Amino acid sequence: MEKTSKSLRAALARRSAKPGNVLAPDCASRAILSHVTSRWGVLVLVVLLGGMHRFSQLRKEVGGVSEKMLAQTLVALEGDGFVLRTALPVIPPHVEYSLTPLGQEVAERLEVLVDWIEDNVQRIVAPQV
Repeated sequence: MEKTSKSLRAALARRSAKPGNVLAPDCASRAILSHVTSRWGVLVLVVLLGGMHRFSQLRKEVGGVSEKMLAQTLVALEGDGFVLRTALPVIPPHVEYSLTPLGQEVAERLEVLVDWIEDNVQRIVAPQV
C-alpha cells in the first residue's frame, strides 16, 4: 500500500470532489473560464453589475468592442447561464441584458480583480517602461 501524507490526501480528496477541472483539456470548465475571462467577457460582466443594459448601452460602456464581438460575448455568457437576455414584444425590438444570480456571483469576483488592477496599474506598468 502506498503511503501519502495527510495534506496530500486531503488535497487529492478536495480535487476529486470538485465537479470541474480547468487544467483538464476536455473539461467544460475550461471553456467557461475562457468565456468569463475573455477580453470582452470580463468587461461585459462588470458593466452588467450596474443593472440591466440594452445592447447599445453595453457597446457604449465597453469602449472599443465591435458589434460582432459584443454579440458573440453575450451569446457565450448567456449560454453559460451568466447573462439573461430579455426580448420585449415591442416595435422596434427592445432587448435587455442582465445578470443571472450565477452571473452576479462571477461578476462580483471579477470586479475585485478589475478594481485591484485599476488601483495598481501604475505599479504594474512601471517596470515595463
